[in-house]
Amino acid sequence: MNWTLEVVIVPVSDVDRAKSFYADRLGFVVDHDTVIGDDARIVQLTPPGSGCSIVIGKGVVPDMPPGSLKGLQLVVPDLRRARAELLERGVDVGEIQVVGENPRPVPDPLDNVGFVHFADPDGNAWAVQQISGRA
Repeated sequence: MNWTLEVVIVPVSDVDRAKSFYADRLGFVVDHDTVIGDDARIVQLTPPGSGCSIVIGKGVVPDMPPGSLKGLQLVVPDLRRARAELLERGVDVGEIQVVGENPRPVPDPLDNVGFVHFADPDGNAWAVQQISGRA
């Protein structure tokens, strides 16, 4: 039996600001934006190529402090290109960091060990890792 992770709730203080950041700056696809009532809204967004989405909202999502989610991770085949795209879209993304070393030769020295980091407007922290073998 497969067990797939499909959705991660990301706690935000302003749903419209967060939706704009994830859709316009990061390029996530807006799957739906559902208003259930005056105090209830769910927005689901999916990173291009991902099988897992994020959900932001109010009223019908778990109550967590905005910005409290740390350690979310995206994987890309080309970290240099991904970082350049984030910078072009106005995301405050850190420099490429190499964390550890590969135990065996890989096609690109950044594979598995190359990362960049950024945060959304509320401070939810993300990492982007290069794994070119998944391209």
